[in-house]
Amino acid sequence: MAAPLPVSRIFASLQPGDTRMMEAHELENKPGIVLGHRGGREVQVTGTAELSAAPDRARLCILVSSSKGAATEAKSSVLRRLDYIEQALRQRGVTDENITISKEIERKANAYQMAAEVCVVFDDFEKMQNVCNILVEKLDSSVNISSPQFYHSPANMEKLRRQVCLNAVSNARRKAQDVCRLVGQSLGKAVIIKEEETKEWEDPADCASSTIQLKIKSATVYVTSKVSATFEIKGKEQNKKSC
Repeated sequence: MAAPLPVSRIFASLQPGDTRMMEAHELENKPGIVLGHRGGREVQVTGTAELSAAPDRARLCILVSSSKGAATEAKSSVLRRLDYIEQALRQRGVTDENITISKEIERKANAYQMAAEVCVVFDDFEKMQNVCNILVEKLDSSVNISSPQFYHSPANMEKLRRQVCLNAVSNARRKAQDVCRLVGQSLGKAVIIKEEETKEWEDPADCASSTIQLKIKSATVYVTSKVSATFEIKGKEQNKKSC
């Protein structure tokens, strides 16, 4: 019994030039075919790309609290520290739209407890660290600074997704050019380009008690894109004559 023939994989295909004009109903739901396009010689390829982006935002919360026998004393203690925090933030260029403040007072046993939480969004991580250092140095233990939470703004993610798709298309075109060059043909314009698959993920490492740099690394997003593309073949490649 003869041995089975080896399986070959095709990463690109050249369509013959004498294909007939297809009817509209034949073109519907056919991947890689544009409605009304007259069949011609084409090269079909796929392209992939991968990019990553570090987070561009960090959210930091600062909690100020005080417990006093009188409500006015508890308020005064907290508001004094709160004014200093707001001043430190504004002096370092943090705008009001990136600052959220909430206040609460309650009575516990024979004392009044006043608490205020300041949540700040930073787009400059060095500025965030400078603010934290100043507050730790100047304020007492009644002020608690949370660990920063790093994340991506919608604009940052959209830019990343768009760029990785463009890179995949560029890779597909280069592959098509190589195929055409190999068989002595010249690549024409794109007939159809379709994004087939995208994937997104973050580093799964646990960074609950890690450094700032490790937290940033853990929040870094990776994105891949796979596209399929069909290009026209213009004809034989013309060799340029030397002058």
